[in-house]
Amino acid sequence: MEKEPVFHAVQTLVVGSGAAGLNAAVALKKRGVANVAVLTEGMKMGTSRNTGSDKQTYYKLTTAGEGEDSVRRMARTLCAGGAMDGDLALAEAAGSLRSFFHLTEIGVPFPASAYGEYVGYKTDHDPLQRGTSAGPLTSHYMTERLENEAAALGVAVFDGYQVIELLTERERVRGLVALIVRGENAGRYAVFSAENIVYATGGEAGMYEASVYPPSQTGGSGPAFRAGAVGKNLTESQYGIASIQFRWNLSGTFQQVLPRYVSTDQEGGDEREFLDGSFDTPEKMLQAIFLKGYQWPFDPRKADRQGSSLIDILVYQETMLRGRRVWLDFRRNPSCMRERGLALVTGEAREYLEKSGAMQATPFERLRHMNPAAIELYHDHGIELETQMLEIAVCAQHNNGGLAGNAWWESNLRHLFPVGEVNGTHGVYRPGGSALNSGQVGSARAAEYIAHRYTGAPLEREELLARCGAQAEAAIRLGQEALSKQGEPLDLAKERRMLGRRMSIYGAHIRSAEGVRRALEELDAQEKRVLNARVASERSLPSWYRLRDLMLSQRMYLSAILDYIERGGASRGSYLISDNTGKLPLEGLDERFRYVLDGEAHSGVIQEAVWKNGACQCSWRPVRPIPEGDLWFENVWRDWRENKIYGGESNE
Repeated sequence: MEKEPVFHAVQTLVVGSGAAGLNAAVALKKRGVANVAVLTEGMKMGTSRNTGSDKQTYYKLTTAGEGEDSVRRMARTLCAGGAMDGDLALAEAAGSLRSFFHLTEIGVPFPASAYGEYVGYKTDHDPLQRGTSAGPLTSHYMTERLENEAAALGVAVFDGYQVIELLTERERVRGLVALIVRGENAGRYAVFSAENIVYATGGEAGMYEASVYPPSQTGGSGPAFRAGAVGKNLTESQYGIASIQFRWNLSGTFQQVLPRYVSTDQEGGDEREFLDGSFDTPEKMLQAIFLKGYQWPFDPRKADRQGSSLIDILVYQETMLRGRRVWLDFRRNPSCMRERGLALVTGEAREYLEKSGAMQATPFERLRHMNPAAIELYHDHGIELETQMLEIAVCAQHNNGGLAGNAWWESNLRHLFPVGEVNGTHGVYRPGGSALNSGQVGSARAAEYIAHRYTGAPLEREELLARCGAQAEAAIRLGQEALSKQGEPLDLAKERRMLGRRMSIYGAHIRSAEGVRRALEELDAQEKRVLNARVASERSLPSWYRLRDLMLSQRMYLSAILDYIERGGASRGSYLISDNTGKLPLEGLDERFRYVLDGEAHSGVIQEAVWKNGACQCSWRPVRPIPEGDLWFENVWRDWRENKIYGGESNE
């Protein structure tokens, strides 16, 4: 190595610049932690900044109208989806209003009535009206405002740094190693000593080919798994129909205007409306398309009886099994409407379109009437919905599982706090928008805990290297050895495509034990190939390290899926598990779509996974119930004054 690594010491280092990470940095500063820094591959990268949906939802306790709500009622709703820890649900419910009003105070434009009631609506798996929205770019606004707040508070930023290793000592983190990927020091390594690390790296998006995550979002779970952080509910992710040239969820009005579903060959020829013939009547087909707006995530419970999730299966069949391309066409109605037009539309769909004044002749005209911003969004990304078809796939969209944490969002590795989507706080099903609330509440709680318990100084350079230097040197040497090997350089882009396609075929919303075993065998071969091949140049090193981490994450996720299936786990959440004893959602479909629902069989237990001795080891435990607790005011006040709510004073 030509140059020594750059060294920095930071009391609390926040990894990631999305809404959760920036909120942690802001909360730390406001609680008096002076030495706070954000480390990021790019301030404008990541999911919070670059994604959204038809009406991106923020889920919180009710703040308008006459509906009855309470912290514990909301906690019970969060737990109702199964495999959700009650202490986390209670914390998310209790902290929802504090986090929400913090966002309103810094300028996120959530709508309120003339009297200050922040109005709401019902969202997925929500019995009340807890959802609210600032529009399709809610998380973008959150990130933007939080970035401004962090800058005003003087939070330092290390921009253009890629984490390659967490440094640990006796089941706690001490710092990390990063590769500098931009700027005058690009190509050099940096070693950070940190008393605490808030890990806000987002979902492990880089594992998938079919993905609605922005291309800049890859995730960062690999280094955490390698360091020994426990994973939780890694089987549980969410998938749905999205555009793939410009990545965006196609929920809400995109479906409710009743576009045409078309498949073509790879060159765009041989056009077919492939939904035809899969429904008993045209009316049922149109109803299923309409319902995709409300029922956007794939759900095996909605695949039977020609439900809306049958569409996801048919799209997967066209793209992954038949090798065709699939499109939404807003220019023309489905061909079944050719003669009778909207007269074919009945029931809920017709009522919705009539009440919305959306009885125009084509899907595009209906979309323009109800949601002109959607058309403008695609126009801004070079896609004209009036003249072009929109290419789609069933895409990975959100990880309900992730790294495990306690009720203060601290990992089993002490002083490591996974927050945001990287933390597996959610269960099998979750109310729409609860992820944004979880990220804000969790990051605020992590900051609160750090400010009260973990206020010690980071290790100085010599002491850090004495304790963790061998780990840092090994991570750096790995990359340098990859550069110095002989032979043809590795085609890293090709290897990433192989990794992504494997997960989208075998580890996304259609799964089988046989398929996952095949995927793990392919992954074995890929790991040997990647770890023993030459890397062409220093410019390729960030991609090589990222591929290394994604391979480990994919192994953890696939191993967790296989463990669940071998334990007897069946279809649930947002995935279907092939079972030859089950039923087909539609006669004539490939046998791999035969399935059985899991029901409540595994809703009361949680799977945990850890990388140990070169393998993924899985175990199961009961969900933690919602804590009862002593809410007598004088007792709570005493415990709060004496810091007992944090478990006592500490300055490790």
